[in-house]
Amino acid sequence: MTKVKICGITNLEDALLSAKFGADALGFNFYKKSPRYILPENAREIIGQLPKEILKVGVFVNESLEKIAKIAETANLDALQLHGEETPEFARELKAETNLEIIKAFRVSLEFKPEDILQYEVDAVLLDAYSQLGHGGTGETFDWEIAKKIKKLVSKMYLAGGISADNVSQAIEKISPFAVDACSSVEKERGLKDSQKVKNFIFIVKNL
Repeated sequence: MTKVKICGITNLEDALLSAKFGADALGFNFYKKSPRYILPENAREIIGQLPKEILKVGVFVNESLEKIAKIAETANLDALQLHGEETPEFARELKAETNLEIIKAFRVSLEFKPEDILQYEVDAVLLDAYSQLGHGGTGETFDWEIAKKIKKLVSKMYLAGGISADNVSQAIEKISPFAVDACSSVEKERGLKDSQKVKNFIFIVKNL
């Protein structure tokens, strides 16, 4: 069964509701320019009240290895999502330093080359739409044919980029990703989840 990651968690209520509805992973954004930025100390408080089986993912954009490792320890994260232009070497060093699950995100643009992914020795990859508006959570989609190609190259693939209740069934049917990742499509406003949208999204995925 396809897993569900709800990203951009900023408060305890949204985290607990997402967990209650059946989310498998929750994403906490530590990129200061993001409207969904959360302080590591606040994330730690939330994470301490979540079921152990939920994967707690920290999202970082071109952050230093030392800072990521420190935040990971402070917030008690399970996985680290690199959503910038981090190199394969950086990902390897981060894995060695933290021994946490590493998810490398790729923003799919016209210049994107699927074979570039093979340079990364990571636990999972996440595909997102390229946007000038920012790193993730923009609601934009990309050509899923590219995702189909990449799925054959990697063991674990998260599919993001405008995934919503309206298209998630089609996405899973076409691509069969390890997990789907929703952010802006399940919000009522930037950084705040709409409980009904979260519930509907997870229900659709879990009942396919």
